Amino acid sequence: MTNFKIYFITFLLISVYGFSQTIPANEVIAAEDLINYLTPEVKAKLSKEGAITEASLAQYFRDKFSERYFFDYKDIDTRFQAYNTIYTGVEKSHEENAKDHMGKYLGPAQWKLPFDYLNGTPVNAYALRHLARQHKMVDVAYQYYYQNKDPKYITYFKDQLQSLNGALQANEFEKIEDGNGVYEVFRSGYRVLNWLQIHNLFLGQEAYTDKDQLTTIATLLQHGAHLFQHNPEFASGNHQTRGMSALAMISMLFRDFKDTNTWYEHSMLLLEQHMSKEINDDGFQFERSIHYHMSDIDNYFYVYQLAKISELTVKPFWKERLKSLFITLTKIAYPNKTAPVLSDDTDNPWATYNDISGALTLGYLLFESPKIGHFANDHVERKMFWYVTNSQLKMLTHIEAQAPTMKSVEFPTTGYYVMREGWNPEDKMMVISAGLDADKPDHQHGDMLGIQAMAHGKVMLPNYQVRYSLEDYGFFKNSMVKNVALVDDELQGKQYTSNQGGSGFGKFLELPQPKVIAWKKNENSDIFIGSHNGFEKSGVRYSRQVIYLKDDFWVVKDNFSSAAPHDYKQVWQGHYSLEEAPNLIRASFDNASGLDIYQLKKADTLSTSGARGKQWTVVTKKEQSTFSFISIVYPYQGYANRIDENKEKPSFKEWVLNDTFWKASGEETYSLSKGETAVFFSVNKLEFEKIVLNFSVVSDLMVTLKDKKLSVQAIGEHETELSFKNKSTKKSMMLKPGETVEFSIK
Repeated sequence: MTNFKIYFITFLLISVYGFSQTIPANEVIAAEDLINYLTPEVKAKLSKEGAITEASLAQYFRDKFSERYFFDYKDIDTRFQAYNTIYTGVEKSHEENAKDHMGKYLGPAQWKLPFDYLNGTPVNAYALRHLARQHKMVDVAYQYYYQNKDPKYITYFKDQLQSLNGALQANEFEKIEDGNGVYEVFRSGYRVLNWLQIHNLFLGQEAYTDKDQLTTIATLLQHGAHLFQHNPEFASGNHQTRGMSALAMISMLFRDFKDTNTWYEHSMLLLEQHMSKEINDDGFQFERSIHYHMSDIDNYFYVYQLAKISELTVKPFWKERLKSLFITLTKIAYPNKTAPVLSDDTDNPWATYNDISGALTLGYLLFESPKIGHFANDHVERKMFWYVTNSQLKMLTHIEAQAPTMKSVEFPTTGYYVMREGWNPEDKMMVISAGLDADKPDHQHGDMLGIQAMAHGKVMLPNYQVRYSLEDYGFFKNSMVKNVALVDDELQGKQYTSNQGGSGFGKFLELPQPKVIAWKKNENSDIFIGSHNGFEKSGVRYSRQVIYLKDDFWVVKDNFSSAAPHDYKQVWQGHYSLEEAPNLIRASFDNASGLDIYQLKKADTLSTSGARGKQWTVVTKKEQSTFSFISIVYPYQGYANRIDENKEKPSFKEWVLNDTFWKASGEETYSLSKGETAVFFSVNKLEFEKIVLNFSVVSDLMVTLKDKKLSVQAIGEHETELSFKNKSTKKSMMLKPGETVEFSIK
């Protein structure tokens, strides 16, 4: 056990089991009693100036908030003016959200189901969770400024906060045991974040009295005590991360009260545990989703930023781990600076990419790295405007940017593999999903060994963002809307179940286990070979090979074998026309680019379907025991550069089909050749002049003969024994998947 783990466990035992909180977790301290919970040092300091009154205590905390919070409330009018200038038209959005919230709930809201909206329709679990987060209450706070500082908006906030306190006292609120806990760690943490911002927006306003301010502080302290009491030890997932981020903020901003020092140490240690356990060693957040990756960035950012403002010491571990989250986003990015849709990405339903520029703008502000600056905007996302300092905003007027030089990359622990041409906006990129988190695969989709691709500025093989509240969320989470291979009518995700609270979120209890057989990056090609066990209960063994012939196109080979016949399928996302169906399908885009998918081995049938404006095509080979699709995934720019469907024997850029100087032996062999390089599928023997290559099993190979050097790379899933003969030279060796051997040809 490491020293860190020993210290952490020891601290937990002392802090949680040996520490008795002074601040109550299940009731809110009366404003006039807050003085009794100040630390002796602060109480002594305030007492020097006379009796500690409600007014003096409120003024003290206004001063401290001015020093400690993300922005100074005294600068609110100037800040608000800048906000409206930068984010043109934002007022309308805030107005709509505020009207939506105030039109649904009274200020004195109810917090326990069942109850109705103001229009008489029932509030569902999903809506209650969002009420508990209070994110649209921030819009209500903005309306105070947009509506000439109408005090009714402050009154509405005060009433809603007090209604929750009243519900707490009366024990009339949703409990986590029922699936919708109002004080559940994520919702409580989210609410704290929003209420802290609202508190700072209202500080200094006449309608937000001294007593109001102290009541808000008392409420936040109760939240802190509750978060501390109900999170004694590490619990996997972003819910606790959000809650501990909030607890750390409360403890930093209100460190004048008893207990808060213990809260701070406890929350920081738990957050470090999350960083250690939930940021994989390849830098990816363990839930394998861009959405949750960026959500964790926010959680850690708030804490790191506040600590920097207060000049509190944060361990180097924090900086290293937090920076790794930003670097990962740069590695997974598409050439146009967006990112693929991976698992439960939920910000923009049905979108085919993720906007990562906002997160990387924060990364630039924290670390000032030009490599991160390449992805940064000249402004922060509007939600983050209030969490950066004025000096940081000035940094964005002159961003140091350096274009990345990395090309193909891998995240072997998380299970993402990226084949990349480069960083020009027109360049090609494909990402392969081949991972499954062992502890919490809740956000995983049915896309094992699924692929996504961008070329010529377009997401040509898309995946789609989802939304938990939509009725077809479970469908969009599964395999029909992925670029995968399937057997019969079987999907990868099985035993779908919704969550206890009925908010829409659901997960698969059974998903395929992946195995990465080989991943090799070379100067002229990238090779991925993997398998999964998703169809083994049906008696089918499955594997997928992806060969990137730089910088031309990809070959995707899907292999099925079974003792009994099945229907084998490939699913391709996109709007395709059926040029030479089922062996050539085509998608075209508004910039005259396109994607052709060409089958080297003839398929039987083709079907199309769609939902939500999305469409996909299924290519099927019927009633086979053993079969392999060999699919050329061919992006092009301009009509003349497509695969010419009118040619009997098409070419693929400079690659020609089944026309090579090598003599290939085997059943149903195929080749693609370009100059001195040839790619072979299903061969057991190759011959050229005096060179003879024999393979112990039917093999897929990439062979290059150049400058009297012969290079042979195994690109299939099986290990093979290679026997090489040239004149009097004979050699024999085992060749594992992905491995390359070279011979001198004399």
